[in-house]
Amino acid sequence: MSSKFAHRSGAKTVKVANSAGKEVIVKQLRHKFLFGCSEFTVLPFVAGEMEEQEAKQAQKRYDHLTGLFNSVTLPFYWGSYEKQQGKPDAARMTAAAKYLRDKGIALKGHPLCWHTVCADWLLDMTNDEIYDTQIARIQRDVAAFAGLIDTWDVINEAVIMPIFDRYDNGITRICKERGRISLIKDLFATARAANPAATLLINDFHMSTSYDILIEGLLEAGVPIDAIGLQSHMHQGCWSIEKLEEILQRFSRFGLPLHFTEVTLVSGDIMPPHIVDLNDFAPDDWPSHAEGEARQAAEAAAFYDALFAHPLVEAITWWNFHDGLWLNAPSGILDRNSEPKPVYNALHKRIKGDWWTAEHRLVTNDNGEVIVTGIKGDYVAICDGQETAFVIE
Repeated sequence: MSSKFAHRSGAKTVKVANSAGKEVIVKQLRHKFLFGCSEFTVLPFVAGEMEEQEAKQAQKRYDHLTGLFNSVTLPFYWGSYEKQQGKPDAARMTAAAKYLRDKGIALKGHPLCWHTVCADWLLDMTNDEIYDTQIARIQRDVAAFAGLIDTWDVINEAVIMPIFDRYDNGITRICKERGRISLIKDLFATARAANPAATLLINDFHMSTSYDILIEGLLEAGVPIDAIGLQSHMHQGCWSIEKLEEILQRFSRFGLPLHFTEVTLVSGDIMPPHIVDLNDFAPDDWPSHAEGEARQAAEAAAFYDALFAHPLVEAITWWNFHDGLWLNAPSGILDRNSEPKPVYNALHKRIKGDWWTAEHRLVTNDNGEVIVTGIKGDYVAICDGQETAFVIE
């Protein structure tokens, strides 16, 4: 492994026997680093709501997913998760989360508070009632999924939240009235109380200095941010290495883990540069093509290389796993037929190749121990048919 990734490796002394000379097989089971994607179709799949052919396609996707990634972001958009007040989609979400958890996938809920895809029924309430309902929503969902989903985007896109004017919504109302820092402080405190062990993120697409100034104000106010979420939707072309390094440098000053929460690169024609809001461009036909797929694979490889080399980056989440899900864009790692694109192979070479500890054999010392060196993560050592689990961190 290149020296620029040396901080991703470690060593562990593991006792597996009572004598020397015993052969030990060492296998890596999963990464400590979170390599993931968003995956929303798993809810209807697990609930048995898909037609047979659609379900077969979905199963193919999940086989590819678990062969590459170890984390998934699940949808908690209030307007779709709780279409009717008091009737959250908890049963389907729980079933989907358990299905993925049982495959060794770590889970994140996204998001607990956002002004978009908001619950329309909030508009019939006063601002105080909206605030109380938002707090209650966090208490309910974070507590209900504790131990199953322990990472949350607590608030999404707060930089523009109080000035968002595309349509009326309850969250912009209370953010404008209470102020971002005051509101976010209450949201984080509520989530922390509901699950003290949770990893809590702030998440935004706004990579201007407005975002890091907001984070600075939140930290000065004592908001317990565990990680900073950085979106990188690159429908209009991949960021230059210079831009990426500048963003990493700016947000590294807080000393907090950095999660690249929403990474997109298209494998078709690039979105026109004059589009300000990505949601304003969602053509019915946005095909992937060979030239774009080669470009996407090369750009993704370079992007992941740069992020994995940075010591504060702890997670990368691709958005979405297959083509056509968000804005109808060809931004998936799989195509519309759930077949791997070149980008899948480029990332697999890294995640399960260059950045993975291959199965190997060691021999115990006089104390019945082996010293295992490898990529940080979960392992098992097998000696005389007995398995010993351990972690390199």
